[in-house]
Amino acid sequence: MPIRAAIAVSTAVSAAAAALLLTAPQSQAAAGHERAAHCAERALTVRAKAATGHPTVLRVSVTNRTARACVVDRVPTVTFGGLDGAALPVPEGGTGSYRLAAGGTAYAAVRTIGDPRDPEARRADSVTVAASAAHWGRSFGAGRLGTGRQVLVWEPVTTWWQPTARAADRIIGLD
Repeated sequence: MPIRAAIAVSTAVSAAAAALLLTAPQSQAAAGHERAAHCAERALTVRAKAATGHPTVLRVSVTNRTARACVVDRVPTVTFGGLDGAALPVPEGGTGSYRLAAGGTAYAAVRTIGDPRDPEARRADSVTVAASAAHWGRSFGAGRLGTGRQVLVWEPVTTWWQPTARAADRIIGLD
């Protein structure tokens, strides 16, 4: 008997949901967004450069060069040449995706080290940035980044992708 009650309730709930969808205006009934495909790495342009006056902060961007929207990971994957690990997301919980519009650009900021005088600082010759963990990414030498001969690294963090560079800067503590 309890099984029939459960079936009757779930049938009633399903019928009510269907009725709501049928009576909702067209714009609300189709409120589900089109699912964008994952961005192919070859369709993206990744850039990175040290923030002016802040060699321990990198500004990173990814641009979708295609005519269709696609998705990348919510947080860029940032690794440091020859060192283990990647920059951790700020705020935590970086799993998920970020939708890049056709021709759209997203921005992130990376703090490589909190205090450049930290005696535990590591040094890397390059930084590799990938829009998604499944991508190889693009490597940038320290000189090209504008960080000097090497990139100082200790407990690096990265923001989630943001719609503007200013939004990413604010999260990392730059104004």
